[in-house]
Amino acid sequence: MKLVLVGIDPATNGINCPAVFLDAETGDLLLQGSTVNDSQTLAEVARHSPIADHESVVRLPARMKAIIQEAIDDGSGTTVH
Repeated sequence: MKLVLVGIDPATNGINCPAVFLDAETGDLLLQGSTVNDSQTLAEVARHSPIADHESVVRLPARMKAIIQEAIDDGSGTTVH
């Protein structure tokens, strides 16, 4: 696996910050963010798509939409924010 950092949350100091990675071999996205533990939010997610034991729900700030879109559009992960 070759992970490429596409970008991190521009409003953080670079420590423990949400980030978007691209697996350059498969094109898969990996998202680093705050783990959702709120039972009401998890119940709403599970209502639409049950959460398996090996899955987790991660929250990324809205300000990262452009970084996520870049990872989707580009696919190469060559631009790092």
